[in-house]
Amino acid sequence: HAVSRDAGMFDVSHMRVVDLEGAGARGFLRLALANNVDKLTVPGKALYSCLLREDGGVLDDLIVYFLREDFFRLVVNAGTADKDLAWLGKLLAAHAPGLSLKPRADLAMIAVQGPNARARLWQVLPGSEAATAALKPFSAAAFGDVFIARTGYTGEDGFEIVLPAGWAAPIWEKLVAAGVRPCGLGARDTLRLEAGMNLYGQDMDETVTP
Repeated sequence: HAVSRDAGMFDVSHMRVVDLEGAGARGFLRLALANNVDKLTVPGKALYSCLLREDGGVLDDLIVYFLREDFFRLVVNAGTADKDLAWLGKLLAAHAPGLSLKPRADLAMIAVQGPNARARLWQVLPGSEAATAALKPFSAAAFGDVFIARTGYTGEDGFEIVLPAGWAAPIWEKLVAAGVRPCGLGARDTLRLEAGMNLYGQDMDETVTP
């Protein structure tokens, strides 16, 4: 209810941020993902996709952000992160050995969701409104060392913020003070179901194709 009516937040730091860098990154993702990364032409634009096995089974669903022609950012699920990285590493070795794949364990992630979520975050991070107010859904922008994306797997508006791990607790406390309600992942699953969004391991897995 907090997310549907006002603003709630989720600690999604268990999700893995992975940076892919180097010439030919787009071509590699064209091979690895089901959705077409050629749709990504504006820096910061995001795309939801599936990471597939060679037979078309779904290894994971993820979001990919286009930052530069030689720099894409993936956000993958926690339970499949090691499997994803192993598979991507195998594909890289075979098709694009010059690319760098870097898991970012130094980063945390907070999803602030709901009709008032963006305004509350702007209150907590002064100056961030100018950097992110014009963002359309499924787009992101850098605000200093904070990566702010207008995404979130709840069916509601809001931001997902990727930030240095040491900043997560103080920012979380400031969001609580601003009236953002902490929510658990069970609430997130309820919202996801209401929005008709797939859940890896339940609605899709390695035996299910896109």
